[in-house]
Amino acid sequence: MPTPSIDLEAEKKEILRRYRGLLRAAVHSKSRKDRKAIRKAFDISLEAHKDMRRKSGEPYIYHPISVARVVAEELGLDTTAIVCALLHDTVEDTYLTLDDVEQLFGKREREIVDGLTKMSGVFDPGTSAQAENFRKMLLTLSDDVRVILIKLADRLDNMRTLDHMRPDKQQKIASETLFMYAPLAHRLGLYSIKTELEDLSLKYKEPADYDLIQTKLRKGKAVRTRFINAFTLPIRRALDASGISCQIIGRPKSVYSIWSKMQKQRVAFEEVYDVFAIRIILDSEHEKADAWRTYSIVSDFYQPNPDRLRDWISLPKANGYESLHTTVMSPSGKWVEVQIRSKRMDEVAEKGLAAHWRYKDDSQTVASAAKEESNQSSSENLNTWLKQIREMLESGEEDALDFIDEFKLNLHNEEIYVFTPNGDLFSLPKGSTTLDFAFRVHTQIGSRCIGAKVNHKLVPLSHPLNSGDQVEIITSRKQKPKDDWLGYVITASARSKIRHALRDEERSIASDGKEKLRKWMRRKELTYSSENIESLIKRLRHDSPHALLVRIATGELELDRLGGYTVVKGKFSWMRTKKAPAQETSERSKEIADPPEKGDILLIGEGLQKIDYSHASCCNPIPGDPVFGFVMVSGGIKVHRQNCSNATNLLSKYAYRVIKAQWSSRSAKQFEVSLKFTGIDDVGLVNAVTGVISDAMNVNMRAISFNSSDGTFEGKVKVLVTNTDHLKQLQEKLLDVPGVWSVERVDEG
Repeated sequence: MPTPSIDLEAEKKEILRRYRGLLRAAVHSKSRKDRKAIRKAFDISLEAHKDMRRKSGEPYIYHPISVARVVAEELGLDTTAIVCALLHDTVEDTYLTLDDVEQLFGKREREIVDGLTKMSGVFDPGTSAQAENFRKMLLTLSDDVRVILIKLADRLDNMRTLDHMRPDKQQKIASETLFMYAPLAHRLGLYSIKTELEDLSLKYKEPADYDLIQTKLRKGKAVRTRFINAFTLPIRRALDASGISCQIIGRPKSVYSIWSKMQKQRVAFEEVYDVFAIRIILDSEHEKADAWRTYSIVSDFYQPNPDRLRDWISLPKANGYESLHTTVMSPSGKWVEVQIRSKRMDEVAEKGLAAHWRYKDDSQTVASAAKEESNQSSSENLNTWLKQIREMLESGEEDALDFIDEFKLNLHNEEIYVFTPNGDLFSLPKGSTTLDFAFRVHTQIGSRCIGAKVNHKLVPLSHPLNSGDQVEIITSRKQKPKDDWLGYVITASARSKIRHALRDEERSIASDGKEKLRKWMRRKELTYSSENIESLIKRLRHDSPHALLVRIATGELELDRLGGYTVVKGKFSWMRTKKAPAQETSERSKEIADPPEKGDILLIGEGLQKIDYSHASCCNPIPGDPVFGFVMVSGGIKVHRQNCSNATNLLSKYAYRVIKAQWSSRSAKQFEVSLKFTGIDDVGLVNAVTGVISDAMNVNMRAISFNSSDGTFEGKVKVLVTNTDHLKQLQEKLLDVPGVWSVERVDEG
């Protein structure tokens, strides 16, 4: 029963208003048949979710409507996708079944909704449900990419409404988003969705940094606007005079992008020089020619940086992105990034794969042969990537976590371009080797590769390639993939093919082992049965029948030397032996400690709690840091900071092993922290710094080091502090030392 404070009439009006907004957004679903299907899906979803509410207290139906609107408006997908977005939670959360979906809408809708429905209650203990669900979702790439696109829309709406979740849930969901969903959106060319997912993740993972950057961007908006207007004025006039129709906009970089630069370059916000970019969007029939004419006009007014020219029009990125980027020097001495692209390129850049489909299907949109050719080129890049993913999916990787790690390798940002001796062009992730290239050309060529010639020079399999290299692969019929090859490649496709070949080889070896075991059992009058094999596996402490058979085939296990048994009616009867101590069990056979109960909280520093925990060395948490506990495979709990470099990986893949943790008020220990400081080198600086630490703050030092170069210095010190407030006071005191520019906490891991 709803509470009296809920205005049901107002909610009905709001639901109707949102539904009408969805219809207005569905610009590619105008026919009566399309509208009828959307209305039907809306009515079914409304009825199925009628008694459900979100954490915010709002009717649950708001969520599927919002997801469907993202699918229609921001991705521009078809009626089938909108229908499935409205139904995406019904099978998982309500009485509706997949059979109902197929009967009401069709087989394709059933398959998409099935791909969007999470699995539950089917996992073995110690299995990552997150990884299994990631895998199920990604497997649908083989059938219908719309599953991934709707899932991204679903994740986007969840991130937009994350305020109402518990803090630990916010950390888990934000980590998952940064780990998998944002890179996936980037790889599919969904720039606007990728950017918003990253920004919203940062909002919950690093709230102070997020608010700081947002505030500085807001305060500097008026200054940026004046600068952009003055900078673009001569370009506008010259383009008009040349008869090039265009739109020029200035837009700030995303909060996450600015934050990443600050972290990588170790600089403050004010020192990030490319906080915004100028975008010139051409309304042109001759995209490539007009883009270069525009570049010529820009470089007439402003000096370009020759090292910062990026031509993604001649060679589009693998996700289909096309644009011409240059960085030029403004009259005020600031570097400014200028992006030049056509309207079609801009929509593809923002909406990625969905825009490719639309341009492919809509002959009215593509008005010229040049556009068709350009769009075909970038579509081929995406199709090539999807083909590689399908090959990886078909390899049959059994472990879900390994599967996700392999897939992550396909989400590279930077690419290189290499050529065959015949001049054929291939794109590969940056860091790829000759062996990656060999498998990229063909599986058989990769499997038989013994070396390569790069730019006519002989190189090994592990040789890293650079853009522009010409590569000739050398093969031998006698060559076979080897275990150490996995260390020579970085692409998931190559790793998957190598593992597949190794498994085939192992299966052949295991087949020989099976025959040896069968003959040996016949000699010993043992029945070749699953019961006897299981008994042998248990006795020898093997993981599986396959591992046992491989050891027999290779001679590592000599069956004739096996003792401690008698044969009773064709079965093993083992003699009792002294039980091995628990410590002798292999690391592989150890089980993960039981996951914590929901709601359990680890109190760090609480002496009454008899829980084995320790502080993670990768981030060295101290009292005052937001933290979480992570249950280890070997038992015990590691305490990590929420912004630890490993946190995103742990929270996104192993949430079932995460426990909430907080500092006890009784904790009065000292904790080791590493500080890094930089500044201008001067006589007496070392004494001044050590004086602040030891005398003014009475802090114990574990280690200190200084490096001086060309008038500047960089120092590192390990100190013992009691909590984050104590650490902050020390940092402020060090910043007061003349010559010290920055003081920051650094992780050892």
